[in-house]
Amino acid sequence: MNTAARFLWEFVKSPTTTAAVGPSSRALAEQMVAPIPLTGDPVVVELGPGTGAFTEVIQRRLGGRGTHLAVELNEGWAADLGHRFPGVDSVCGNARSVPELLAERGLAQADVVVSGLPWVAHAPVDGVPLVQLLASVMAADGVFTQFAYTWTRWAPPARKQHADLEATFEETVVSRTVWRNLPPAVVYLARRPRSS
Repeated sequence: MNTAARFLWEFVKSPTTTAAVGPSSRALAEQMVAPIPLTGDPVVVELGPGTGAFTEVIQRRLGGRGTHLAVELNEGWAADLGHRFPGVDSVCGNARSVPELLAERGLAQADVVVSGLPWVAHAPVDGVPLVQLLASVMAADGVFTQFAYTWTRWAPPARKQHADLEATFEETVVSRTVWRNLPPAVVYLARRPRSS
């Protein structure tokens, strides 16, 4: 099964966890990973990598530097990523386990978090939104990116996540529409977690 067909099949099986009918475009991937530093050894956490559209671009940008931890809920996709990208620490798990996963690896914090998660994954648990949990383990100058399809960004879950980003980070901007994606999308870029 090719990547697009596999993505569509996973969406049909579980639309709340897959959330997309196909893989993201290279144009969207480039915008999502743009905050990854071109020097040093950054710790990059990728959430919901799916079939690896962002993973491939992250690996190219890192060029063997730093640490790339990918957290994927779909067991098959997590295993496939590990085989296709030997430089990626691919884990089958929930995004809320990121603090524990970093600690297990002796990593104090993440420099960049790239999220391909659906809106449902950001719902608060015990009153704590996912972005707030992630911000607690990010560097002071850390960056969080999340994409959304243009037609969903006005929906209540999208507006709630945008508000959570603005409450959690010092700066939150929304990109221009990435038209070379199906469907067109925007990228939320949040910088510098606020101290709790």
